Amino acid sequence: MPPVAKASRAHELHFPYDERRLLNVWRALYFRPGVYEADPARDANWNRGAYLVQGLGHCNACHEPRNALGAPEAGGNPSGGIVLDWYAPSLLNPNEAGVQDWSQHDIVALLKRGQITGPPEAQRSATTIGPMAEVVYESLQHVAEADLEAMAVYLRSLPRVESLPGGGIDPVRQSISDSAYGDGRTVYLQECADCHGEKGEGRFPVGPALAGNRAVTLHSATNAIRTVLFGGFPPGTSENVRPFGMPPYYPSLSDERIANALTYVRTSWGNGAGSVLASEVTENRGSPLW
Repeated sequence: MPPVAKASRAHELHFPYDERRLLNVWRALYFRPGVYEADPARDANWNRGAYLVQGLGHCNACHEPRNALGAPEAGGNPSGGIVLDWYAPSLLNPNEAGVQDWSQHDIVALLKRGQITGPPEAQRSATTIGPMAEVVYESLQHVAEADLEAMAVYLRSLPRVESLPGGGIDPVRQSISDSAYGDGRTVYLQECADCHGEKGEGRFPVGPALAGNRAVTLHSATNAIRTVLFGGFPPGTSENVRPFGMPPYYPSLSDERIANALTYVRTSWGNGAGSVLASEVTENRGSPLW
């Protein structure tokens, strides 16, 4: 294309982001300078992992809930929160993203590969999607093995905060009509069963199991909604060069049918999560991918 002489556009920022002086107010309210202090009760490997997770890896930037002004509100507690229109699940809850019961090997494999898969009899299967897939692709796959092992040691040591999948479900939101459930089953069998199995058992190595999959039974259905809407791939890494992916369904399925299909998945085969509303799908359809 021939070059065009055109002046660069001025930055367009809406209030309050166009007022840089307000950063001083935000910092006065929320910023506390400091340095990492090693815990003398822990060994060097644990302290290295804590430094990497809390500092360089800044995992809490996504996994800690924030207030309306964007400041962390859990005091360094990675209990889950919405970021970049996705839900970053709790690192404390083994029913969300907690890895207290995982082996160190599996944690390292997920951080490095972005996906660990195996046949149904395998002990562990997990996949990173959305912004976390980008973290693996751009960063974690290049981290030294020893540092990933240290991070795994620290993550395994985090305190457990137990809650059942889908805990705290609003009983009104949980109510599911027979027609919605039936339509969700129809959509699932037509569009999903070839890869994920008729009973959510998965089709190794193409589609992960959905029965008992904590990624689809989170109290927040945001990630499941966005995955169905926009599809996606695990990150392409040196150890998983051509991962299987999922196509987007926003062009072919209405918000109501996507909600029905997700409701069917979240309430079938022993999954105990809540229903999904068409309005939730509509809200996510209009927001950026990330």
